[in-house]
Amino acid sequence: MRLTMTPMNGRNRLVMKTLLFVAIYIGLITGSDMAFWKALMFVFILYLITGGHRFAYIFYMTVGRDLKSLLRFKKTQLYLYILKRQNATVPKLFAKLCQTHASRVLFYFEDQKWTFGQIDELSNRVANLFLEYGYHPGQEVALFMDNRPEYVAIWLGLAKAGIVTALINTNQRLHQLVHSITVVNCKAIIFGSELTDAVREVMPSLNSNCSMQYFCYGDIDTTNNITNAKSLKQLISESSCETPRTLNMGKFCDRLFYIYTSGTTGLPKAAIIKHSRYLWMGSAMKNMIKLRNDEVIYTSLPLYHLAGGTCGTCQCLIFGNSMAIRSKFSASNFWKDCIKYNCTAAQYIGEICRYLLAQKPQPYDNQHNLRIMFGNGLRPKIWREFTQRFNIKEVGEMYGSTEGNANMINVDNKEGSCGFISQIAAFLYPASLVRIKESTGEYIRDENGVCVHTKAYETGEFVGKIIDSDPSRSFDGYANKEATKKKIITDVFSKGDRAFASGDLLTMDEFGYLYFKDRTGDTFRWKGENVSTMEIETIISKFIQLVDCVVYGVEVPGCEGKAGMAAILDQNNGLDLNRLLQNLKKVLPSFSIPVFIRICKCLEMTGTHKLPKNSLQNEGYDPNLIQEPIYFFDAKKDKYLRLDDKLYRDIQNSLVRF
Repeated sequence: MRLTMTPMNGRNRLVMKTLLFVAIYIGLITGSDMAFWKALMFVFILYLITGGHRFAYIFYMTVGRDLKSLLRFKKTQLYLYILKRQNATVPKLFAKLCQTHASRVLFYFEDQKWTFGQIDELSNRVANLFLEYGYHPGQEVALFMDNRPEYVAIWLGLAKAGIVTALINTNQRLHQLVHSITVVNCKAIIFGSELTDAVREVMPSLNSNCSMQYFCYGDIDTTNNITNAKSLKQLISESSCETPRTLNMGKFCDRLFYIYTSGTTGLPKAAIIKHSRYLWMGSAMKNMIKLRNDEVIYTSLPLYHLAGGTCGTCQCLIFGNSMAIRSKFSASNFWKDCIKYNCTAAQYIGEICRYLLAQKPQPYDNQHNLRIMFGNGLRPKIWREFTQRFNIKEVGEMYGSTEGNANMINVDNKEGSCGFISQIAAFLYPASLVRIKESTGEYIRDENGVCVHTKAYETGEFVGKIIDSDPSRSFDGYANKEATKKKIITDVFSKGDRAFASGDLLTMDEFGYLYFKDRTGDTFRWKGENVSTMEIETIISKFIQLVDCVVYGVEVPGCEGKAGMAAILDQNNGLDLNRLLQNLKKVLPSFSIPVFIRICKCLEMTGTHKLPKNSLQNEGYDPNLIQEPIYFFDAKKDKYLRLDDKLYRDIQNSLVRF
């Protein structure tokens, strides 16, 4: 008689996987007699015969990684559980750290050294000053300042007073800036003197909407009628350095500050960062990539963003590390600074890595003492070249959004990966990739109405299950409740559940390693920033008398992310591109200004009156294939130039700098 084996269906195979995993786990822990091992061998052989040999291989290849990461993750969760029980806050933990670290250097900046004690004193003065001025816990104040140690001391001082700080992107101007300040009902704006002009431009709008107070850190410009701003430096020097009375009033789940993120709705959204999230992000970073407590971390990233302002500063304010801060990123000084401050770790985004590679090789490229770099956006195409040229032995590439609850990090230096999802026990970290229709963003669901999860090497949107009671899985959302609702989807892992929709497309290999692919919807990433196409379309349309235009991102060889491109309807040849450029520069940060402009004689609409963004995006900017004129923004010449074949070839060969 011939025995025929029928392959297991999905449900039975899952059961067999679980039995195998449990049996191996028990055997490793307890040890056992011959009967146990015979039973285990039977299960194992049966599993292999029925098609489980591939899982056995994946198990063998990933079990070490998964167990190591699980231990680190559980250590972080335990730490958060203890802090939650203690009702800890960032100011409380910092004050406790200062008792033993008062004389230790906290920040290096230019030729200055700031100790923990000095930052503690300065933040106390800030807290007492604003309490004296009548501000009370729960109120909001905007902080608009370039990178410097005082930046951290100011929001830390406001937190000691229970005041929530809105960390404003220093690239914002006019309408964007007014929106960011008023969307969270700020009662005051603290600004660096270097941004006086930007503040002056929006003062009429701010004063008409509410009674706003202005505090300038630095020299006040009295020549252009901004005399109503108070000198923050002087007021701080006159304020008390004693511990503010409100220090111990804060709670673990109180709001700490807002970080602004651009989405598909146009204007920036204020993402809520609570004390719990700040501590979660910082401790997870520390534990997952094993940052020590004696690191000197170099950052040239903006302190108003999540990476530098949360993941970076938390290593210092909570865990006692030192940080070297640079006001603005400089490719020519990056490695010099790392050597100067004897840094052992550094933060990056993908654009920084590309800029550094574009520099001519120098002797100091690998004379630094960095043992690790951590950040996001180091793409597979340049990963090996970057790490080899600059002798970077370990890269902690991470994935995560400012507001999201699903964050990943590369814990084992896997080239090109931004983290992983366990293929052995995926339930331990409920995050996944789900299938969507890329043309519409619609979620694909099964017969039960639950999202369909991707298979290996398929692209899907990254989502994370929301668990409100767990700081690592909660979603605090935005100041705008409607914007918060739009990021939540239901029936993802099972009927009735809720999950955070990241808006990012990733792909996963058979071992569970994740690789970032693209943004969904009407947002693309350029120069390390998210750019909202809807916002740019609205602004361009306004400047050109409400004529139709479409904005989208296009890939450029050698560049991270996508460059902005606008297709503008101009039937009468009356569009003055350089006048448009000057208007755009007044209201948009440089990274939002379209790099390419295509002049169209007609823009066909769909049946639902939508402009054909996908087809235009697929056509790109090749002047040999597109009959309509295309223009390129030459930043050095500060004008749009007609894109011809030679210029196009130079761009394709990476001879043109962006």
